Amino acid sequence: MAELDKFFNYMAENDISDFHLSSGMRPLFRQYGELKPASDHILTHDVVKKLSHEILNDEQKQTFKEKNDLDFAHELPGIARFRANYYMQQRGISSAFRLIPNKISSLEELGLPEKLKDFAALSRGLVLVTGPTGSGKSTTLAAMINHINTTRTDHIITIEDPIEFVHQSDKCLIQHRQVGVHTKSFSSALRASLREDPDIIMLGEMRDLETIELAITAAETGHLVFATLHTSSAPKTIDRIIDAFPAEQQAQIRTMLAESLKGVVCQQLLKRSDKPGRAAALEILVVNTAVSNLIREGKIFQIPSVLQTGKQLGMQLLDNSIMQLYKDNKVSPEEAYHKANDKQMFEKLLNNNHTIN
Repeated sequence: MAELDKFFNYMAENDISDFHLSSGMRPLFRQYGELKPASDHILTHDVVKKLSHEILNDEQKQTFKEKNDLDFAHELPGIARFRANYYMQQRGISSAFRLIPNKISSLEELGLPEKLKDFAALSRGLVLVTGPTGSGKSTTLAAMINHINTTRTDHIITIEDPIEFVHQSDKCLIQHRQVGVHTKSFSSALRASLREDPDIIMLGEMRDLETIELAITAAETGHLVFATLHTSSAPKTIDRIIDAFPAEQQAQIRTMLAESLKGVVCQQLLKRSDKPGRAAALEILVVNTAVSNLIREGKIFQIPSVLQTGKQLGMQLLDNSIMQLYKDNKVSPEEAYHKANDKQMFEKLLNNNHTIN
């Protein structure tokens, strides 16, 4: 057993999401969003290199030597998978590991809104799951794919870097492709997938202009496409996509996006105050006729008003979701304020302890 596997076992047994090895520093665990020492020992560059390299094959070692960066997945059979990133920094080599549970939680187990099942039931279109790093995007996407796998009979292709959650085909045929191992890039895999008879395509990330354009085209041509972006709200997500294109193409992209975009789920994870763990706050945008018109006309700034008034359609603002977590006594006022988009809405919570009705 590799020395690292002892840490990985401990992570799986103690609900630890991340593990950091850094030259010149103590090893650190991230539990419920906070970093904590995993040991009192300061690790030298040579020690970190020895620990990190023991789970690499020769090809991975060579890639890291040449590029000073490496992404891959490591599996501890029967325990969990771990998404890994190695990189060089001022003091030497560092590595970060994210735990990917073997068991894929259902939407119900995660406490996610019923509206996500409606997105999973779509026959075509683009659905985006967004949020900062570590906000649970991959977990939410995995739960949606899992729901599809047990309720539909479709062909699903996932394109990731690296592969995170591994789905076993149930009612669906699911095939996982890893960038750098099974395909050269997200865009090349996405282009090829259109000739592979997919019903559903899941993109781990829309990283570049070509991938974004191909994802929109795939959604327009009758496929259901799920993808992620690192954005903090639904309007910013739409702006990010449009702004990725040259100015002369943006009018056309607004039209294409107005037709193909079906929903945006933007999420944050907040540290719970009632028990150990974290709670998810979600912004949900359902792209109806009104939203499509706003996208087409370039009036993205009006979308928050639609989110406010679209509750009956399953829409909600992120800040309203955070406020509900506070009202339910699940998060502290400090945590609510820290994760909110509109800080002013939460300022009064920091100045008093009364219960909001």
